[in-house]
Amino acid sequence: MQSTSKHILVIRLSAMGDVAMVVPVLRALEQQYPDIKVTLLTKGFFTPFFRDLKQTTVFNADLKGAHKGVYGLFKLAKQLERNHCFYAVADLHNVLRSKILKTFLKTKRFVSIDKGRKEKGLLTKGKRFEQLKTTHQRYADVFEALGFPIDLSKPQFPKKVVLNSKLQSLIGESSKKRIGIAPFAAHAGKMYPLELMTQLIERLSNTYEIVLFGGGTAEISKLNRMASQFDHVTNLAGELSLDEELDVISNLDLMLAMDSGNAHMAAMLGIKVVTIWGVTHPFAGFAPFNQPDDYALLPDRNQYPKIPTSVYGNKYPVDYKTVAGTISIETVMEKINAIL
Repeated sequence: MQSTSKHILVIRLSAMGDVAMVVPVLRALEQQYPDIKVTLLTKGFFTPFFRDLKQTTVFNADLKGAHKGVYGLFKLAKQLERNHCFYAVADLHNVLRSKILKTFLKTKRFVSIDKGRKEKGLLTKGKRFEQLKTTHQRYADVFEALGFPIDLSKPQFPKKVVLNSKLQSLIGESSKKRIGIAPFAAHAGKMYPLELMTQLIERLSNTYEIVLFGGGTAEISKLNRMASQFDHVTNLAGELSLDEELDVISNLDLMLAMDSGNAHMAAMLGIKVVTIWGVTHPFAGFAPFNQPDDYALLPDRNQYPKIPTSVYGNKYPVDYKTVAGTISIETVMEKINAIL
């Protein structure tokens, strides 16, 4: 195990799922390099993701306020270097903002992530259907290029949180196993149809305690309607801070999610995650961390050969919009029952 006192600036500004995928990589970095220091530049909202990382400090990038535009990035660079002397910059985002920011930093030792755009283009155009490097490994490759190779094969996870009285009263006491369900995703083509999800929740609630997760007014309203129909179903959407939500997730026996941020939040805490996929595919490298391949439930590509239609699920033929619904309720039930 190498010892180092070097301080690295890590950049990953958004989105939620991409930031959550940084967590197991930084956790492995800390464990394998116990003297290293990390300043993580990201949205302040994501700070709770990194709460168990003792060598990592989050620096809030206020990209819609104080750090907006080129001059804002210049100010951000000066603020970062006011109290820190960085050995290197690990750019895990590699977008225009991070490139501009790096020109303002005195540190000249920096490595940017290779997002594999060419390979992903071949994948989504149907020219090469094969497993690409995972995003977690792409993050790890950046640190290896800086001289800090990381082994992700033997991950450690934080212990589940002892719930406070507020959270315990919300989810209740039960001897049943507890499943979290996050039915929503950024794009409709990645979602299990809500009618089928409602039927699935009804059937699962006969055996398990169900906790629903989501965000935004429209989602909260839909989840409230779902929860009101069945016993043993609780909707936590809109009720908790991100810190509290992570506390509850750490106590789940399993998370059922789409190709979405909730899947990555659960995976970074070491929770078993079953994912339902629509127009995207794990081959693009965005499967949740440390989950067996068969935990990803996929539509039949013989019937829908254009999958994946895009990397993020924002582009798809009209008749592919509800492709996730071709995965039967029985298939999802059987997988969850087999795991639990």
